[in-house]
Amino acid sequence: MVTKVVPGLLIATQDAAQAAREACNRITKTLQDAIRDRGTATLALSGGSSPLDAYRLLAQETIDWNKVHVYWVDERAVPPAHERSNYGHAKKAFLDPAGVPEANVHRLHGEASDLDVAAREYEAELRDTVKSKLGGLPSIDLLVLGIGDDGHTASLFPGERTASITDRLVAPVPPTADREPRLTLTVPMLENARASVVIVLGKAKHPALERIWSTSGDVDVTPGRVIRNFRGSICWVIDRAAGGMG
Repeated sequence: MVTKVVPGLLIATQDAAQAAREACNRITKTLQDAIRDRGTATLALSGGSSPLDAYRLLAQETIDWNKVHVYWVDERAVPPAHERSNYGHAKKAFLDPAGVPEANVHRLHGEASDLDVAAREYEAELRDTVKSKLGGLPSIDLLVLGIGDDGHTASLFPGERTASITDRLVAPVPPTADREPRLTLTVPMLENARASVVIVLGKAKHPALERIWSTSGDVDVTPGRVIRNFRGSICWVIDRAAGGMG
């Protein structure tokens, strides 16, 4: 029998709409608390379809966006206006409707001709602009993460060495036959966040979620297991289907 332990708080919802509301509430409270305690807040966004409804709701919240700096967990190697750009999706769903100041938006430059240089430049930007530090490294107030059907999180994919990188905060991800190259935050940066909200929706995600929550497993096979070692608080927001309940 496989033993499972949820690392952190679990919020199980009836459907995707309720999950979006719960995730939005959690993000809002974390940002407001950071502003109250430290004067500013930092937020790192993931792409994919799962968080978009939460982003749309977040744009309607009463938050002083002048005091929030927005970063990205990962980005595809496409221009910012491309239909697959994580930045582009967030801009439409959240940044523009909320009125986040352009100076507070720190996007990953997926369109760069040299992704290794782009990764190093983004690491320098993180070190310079994220004022909160833990263990000498930048500490984002809140990461918004998701889980892929294959068990990836951020752009840490099964079988890729990216999940094992420890000497960089940002790294390029090589392409495959069915996936463009990407940029991603690495484990040292991800695990240093003060808090994370992980949004997991749909029946297809259930097997990956089971592997992540299992007390034993291989990070090379299921990179999402890196979340288990995050130093900050972890909140899982799932729907019934992802939880195997429908």
